[in-house]
Amino acid sequence: MLPKRKARVPLAFSESDQRQVLELYQKIQRSRARLVGPDGKTQKLPASLHEFLVKLIAGLCEGRSVAIVQNDAQLTTVEAARMLGVSRQFLIKLLERGEIPHHMVGTHRRIYVRDLLAYKARRDSSRRKILDDLTRAEADEGLYDLDPPDDRGE
Repeated sequence: MLPKRKARVPLAFSESDQRQVLELYQKIQRSRARLVGPDGKTQKLPASLHEFLVKLIAGLCEGRSVAIVQNDAQLTTVEAARMLGVSRQFLIKLLERGEIPHHMVGTHRRIYVRDLLAYKARRDSSRRKILDDLTRAEADEGLYDLDPPDDRGE
């Protein structure tokens, strides 16, 4: 019998942790962060790293999930499908149509994180444009100015 894989559980922050993250976010926004080594030496962080930390902590403050992944990391089809919020079968169809680059490792498909995130950005941008166009068309037709139908059957 194969051992069961341990399920990944999202990290939950207590109220105390949330307050500490918010305080850290406010402090890091007010001044340039410094790195303090075990020997007490301090070093200014590069502006790009400082900005990254501000964005990272802001995401945590807003309650969003935050993940740090290497650009060259390789994902299995199960992991990639989970990141896109689609089924594995749907993801495989995308791979076979060439919508997301992939490569084979033996008989298994692997997807680079950078390629998956590029596809996700294109997909999300396309969805936003479709919704914006739909909203604009409905507004042009005056559908937002109509009174809702009376559901009481009168």
